Amino acid sequence: MERTEADLIAATLKGDAASFEPLVQKYSPRVFATARRYARRESEVEDIAQEVWLKAFQKLASFRGEAPFEHWLMRLTVRTCYDFLRAHRRNRESAFSDLSEPENDWLQRFVTAPETAGEHAEAAKLLVQRILEKLSPPARLVITLLEIEDRPVKEIARLTGWSVALVKVRAFRARAEMRKTLAKLASEKYL
Repeated sequence: MERTEADLIAATLKGDAASFEPLVQKYSPRVFATARRYARRESEVEDIAQEVWLKAFQKLASFRGEAPFEHWLMRLTVRTCYDFLRAHRRNRESAFSDLSEPENDWLQRFVTAPETAGEHAEAAKLLVQRILEKLSPPARLVITLLEIEDRPVKEIARLTGWSVALVKVRAFRARAEMRKTLAKLASEKYL
């Protein structure tokens, strides 16, 4: 007979650590997929996932069961990713002169003929990732959740613990930060 998530959580809280394993197996793909949006190196993704599961185990008693376990876990995952971004912000510095050839080609195409730039989506994706790395942790988090993962503002507020108004303000500021970063890139490259 298969045990429900509630049964597994209850057993874990009573001291049966092995009951936590099925939850890890079930949700690990989702935790890893989320972590990959915030870290580039697989070792960093693994570190984030490990941290998520450690926190989940340690804080399992705070899960009240009012919402699905998955929602609680994903909120914990997003916050852990945010902590990772803040802690590793200084290590992410890279010069725009380090752009790859496809990124350079795309940027040049965008500057000279913006209407044709959409035809080279992979280079654009690489460039967006590089620009995201330049953003502050709150900006990167809100842009990733809002624009890349296409989550609604209310869900982002729930995941991050921010108010809806703060999510909107941070999204506005993040877009401005992205424009400023892209303008800086273009001016360094073409002026």
